[in-house]
Amino acid sequence: MYDVIVIGGGAAGMLAASVAAELGARVLLIERNDVLGKKLHITGKGRCNITNICSTNEVLENIPTGGRFLYSSLTGFTPDDVMTLFESLGVALKTERGRRVFPNSDKAGDVVLALERYMKKNRVSVKTGRVRRIIAEDGRVAGVETQDGAVSCSAAILATGGMSYPGTGSTGDGYLMASALGHSITPLRGSLVPLVAETETCSRMQGLTLKNVKLFVFDGGKKPVFEDFGELLFTHFGLSGPLALSASAHMRDYENTKYHVLIDLKPALDEKKLDLRVLRDFDKFSNRDFSNALGDLLNRLMIPVVIEKSGIPPGKKVHSITRDERLGLVRLLKSFRLDIEGPRPVEEAIVTSGGVALGEINPKTMESKLVSGLFFAGEIIDADAYTGGYNLQIAWSTAVAAARGAAAHLE
Repeated sequence: MYDVIVIGGGAAGMLAASVAAELGARVLLIERNDVLGKKLHITGKGRCNITNICSTNEVLENIPTGGRFLYSSLTGFTPDDVMTLFESLGVALKTERGRRVFPNSDKAGDVVLALERYMKKNRVSVKTGRVRRIIAEDGRVAGVETQDGAVSCSAAILATGGMSYPGTGSTGDGYLMASALGHSITPLRGSLVPLVAETETCSRMQGLTLKNVKLFVFDGGKKPVFEDFGELLFTHFGLSGPLALSASAHMRDYENTKYHVLIDLKPALDEKKLDLRVLRDFDKFSNRDFSNALGDLLNRLMIPVVIEKSGIPPGKKVHSITRDERLGLVRLLKSFRLDIEGPRPVEEAIVTSGGVALGEINPKTMESKLVSGLFFAGEIIDADAYTGGYNLQIAWSTAVAAARGAAAHLE
């Protein structure tokens, strides 16, 4: 007999188990993988961006889905609290561009080990296995059924993650368990996910990484809905890399909206200075064909695509290119357009958008409004954020709220 059973040994699950046990509950954590924190190990390219140094209101500004619902949990366990906790667990931290907080070691494994130490310190029992369902009697949690049989408990915390990266164990089991108990699941899709864009065009540049470019996202309006500076990768299907993943979180209505992106290939130069640069190259290669005059300006994989989009005949001699053609090329380099067809599958996303409907959860305790003693933490709920440490902050804050709620439920 346990007081609390936590289902899922990821970021939210490990922290929820530790805090509930620290508050006096007898806790069992059940994880289907042989190792804990499997997805956490690969978060932030293996470096683990644990939070963002900012106020609660600033965190909320970076949560397009579920921000209002998360106010209570975020004020109950803030970014400062996250940093204090991990430093107390022996993880030295550093802050990088965009106020993103990482372990000094740049090793996500150190975060996982710290959480494992926290659980061990508070005598959390850990079991490997798959939970088949949560047992409820008379509208209350009574236990969980595993592949090895039933285990009794008074409270259960569902922290099974979403649908992204199924190889880490996030295969949607939690949604099925919640649904079986009457909970609604909002539509699931990827957020922070690669983008399908003009496949024929992008596939010609497959493998090309653009560094230090600026990306703008448009939804049909005159003003961009997102813009950022960084790295972009062309793939056989479209766009990936940090800029594409960040941009994807701002594209949430593909059914009713036609999105496109503009890439500024030379953000360090305004159009006037870029025109002077192009003029120098044209002077240098004045007797060459246009197709052989862009090697100093662009990567070889991009040259044929830019030539095609420019409308300038590839065999035209550079000295014959008109002023209007040259200025058109400059504008193209400052606003290289690609139409977005949609996101890649949710399985390829960093974060799942959608999940257990928020209206069915108490925002202060993360307890189900339908089943007494059932709590939720982390990605399983219908809340997700932009990149920058905000999604892990949601995991930490909801985990602590659920743990406190579960411990109070026992009183």
